[in-house]
This record gives sequence, structure tokens and C-alpha cells, in this order.
Amino acid sequence: MATHTSTARLALTRRPRRLRRTEAIRSLVRETRLTPDCFILPLFVCEGRGVRREVSSMPGVFQLSVDEAVKEAAAAKADGVPGVLLFGLPDSKDATGSKASDPDAPVQSAVRAMKREIRDLIVITDVCLCEYTSHGHCGILEGEEILNDVTVAHVADAALSHAVAGADFVAPSDMMDGRVAAIRTLLDERGLDRTGIMSYAAKYCSAFYGPFRDAADSAPQFGDRRSHQMDPANVEEALREVETDIEEGADIIMVKPALHYLDVISRVKRQFNQPTAAYHVSGEYAMLKLAVAKGWIDERRGMLETLTAIKRAGADIIITYYARDAARALHEKPRA
Repeated sequence: MATHTSTARLALTRRPRRLRRTEAIRSLVRETRLTPDCFILPLFVCEGRGVRREVSSMPGVFQLSVDEAVKEAAAAKADGVPGVLLFGLPDSKDATGSKASDPDAPVQSAVRAMKREIRDLIVITDVCLCEYTSHGHCGILEGEEILNDVTVAHVADAALSHAVAGADFVAPSDMMDGRVAAIRTLLDERGLDRTGIMSYAAKYCSAFYGPFRDAADSAPQFGDRRSHQMDPANVEEALREVETDIEEGADIIMVKPALHYLDVISRVKRQFNQPTAAYHVSGEYAMLKLAVAKGWIDERRGMLETLTAIKRAGADIIITYYARDAARALHEKPRA
């Protein structure tokens, strides 16, 4: 068999491959660094004790009773994940989502337990009524219309109950107008000025929330959420929403979903240069899990590439169901 033995050399001034030759060199010049301390792990907290129910559409994600949620949060902290985002699953629901502000509801109970048992864990609480209303919508209804200002008052009360329990940040996700200002005012009036607000500032009406609604039992009984969540076609509107939330007192702003809105994350970070979170949502997670189950892609590489893309776009904080897996993978010796 003939072999190519030419010694001809190209006259190149630049040889970019020199900086890709070994893992050590690649690491030395790496522009985007993914580290476990940027991850937040979402947890779904339910009533009861010893409960650990896997969500069928989200392999590896569970509905957890408070005691199990504390164990999961402690394990995440041991893996290097600094914080959790809590969602509540009450046993009973009503038209006004009254359990959202119940001091003994799962989220409030979990906050107290985590703060008592896990040193330096950052505890963030999702604040919305959709998990607590019998109709599954994010607010108080008049007919089939969500009443903005009445809803804001209920959302602020729920945020107050989370802050009283000890949450580090409350995270309003309802997308009602004025809710950040209302929450900030109420917390400050009650002497809870140290509690921060992580606002779902640009939350899109996305098809990729489907598995989450299985996990949180929060699918609307009729209609959809287009009246308050953002049109996926818009980015200038997202910038206006973010600016409004910053002006109203948000400490951290969030873009949701993450992977399908990398351009929005990038624009938001460049324009406002504020602490920016991005939510790698349930559908984005489930698609990757399904591809892995089919043997189509390598999970470790796909997971880290996805999260690196979100970080590269400008996210300082990544909320992801992969938080523990990614943290452990990052602690491993890199593969050549």
C-alpha cells in the first residue's frame, strides 16, 4: 500500500491546531469555564414522609417529601451544587391557590428544614399559583381571564411566607405585571430586606414545559398561558421585561427556557450586565434523556456541551435537572 511521504510544509503564519493539541493546552486557553458553583438544582416537594416518586417524563427527577428533599439537597451540596429551587405540590387545591401562602405547606416546611440542616445551602423558592390552583392557571380568575392586580397580591403573600420561612431568594414566575415591585415592597415593610428576588423576567410561552407540568401537576384545565407568558418570536420585548424587573427591584433576572433562547440570554447579559440566570427546562432535559436512552448520543458529552452553551451565551447561573450529574462529571478527570 502506497504511503504519503511528502515533506512539503505549508507556509502558515498561524496554526490554530497548536492550541488544541492536548487537554492541558485546551484547558489553558478555554474561553468559557463551566463549574459546579453556577448550578441550581430544581426540586419538587410534596406532602408526606419517605416519598420519592419518579416523574415518568423526566428520568432521574422525583417528587420528594420534605425529608427526602432535604437528603437530595444535602447530596447536591456535597457534589458542589450551591443551591436548590423549590416547587410545591400540595395535597389539596382551590380556585385561589390558598395553600401557596400556607406556612406549613411543603415549600415553607422544606425551607425551614434545609436551613436548619444544611450549612450554607442557597434556598430559592418558585412563587406562582399554578401549582396550587384547582384550574391550573397562574392567577385568580374572572371567568377565563386572569386578574392581574388581584393575582399580584396573592403572589406577594406567598413570597412573604417563603421569606419568613428563611428563603434566600424568592423567584416569582407568574409573569404578572408589577409583581416584583409588590413583593419587594411587602418584604421590605416586614423587615425582610435581606431576602433577594430572582425574577423570571423573560419567561416564554414554550412547548418545552410539558414534562414539568407532569412533575408539578400544574397543567391548565382550559386554555393556555399566552396572555401572560411571552411570545417565542420576541426578543425586544424580553429586554423591556428585564429592564422593568430590574427597576422594580429584582436582584437576579432569569431567561426561561435556556437552550432555545440563547440569543435572548446573550442580549440580556450584554445590555444589562446584571446577574443572569437561565433555566434549562424540563423539555430540554427530557429530549436529551430520550436521545441517550435510544443510544443516539453520549450523555456526559451532550450534557456538558448543552450547559456550556448556556454559560457561553452569558448565563451566570444555570438552573438544571442535570446539576448533580454535571457537577460530578466536572470533578472527574477530563477525557482526552
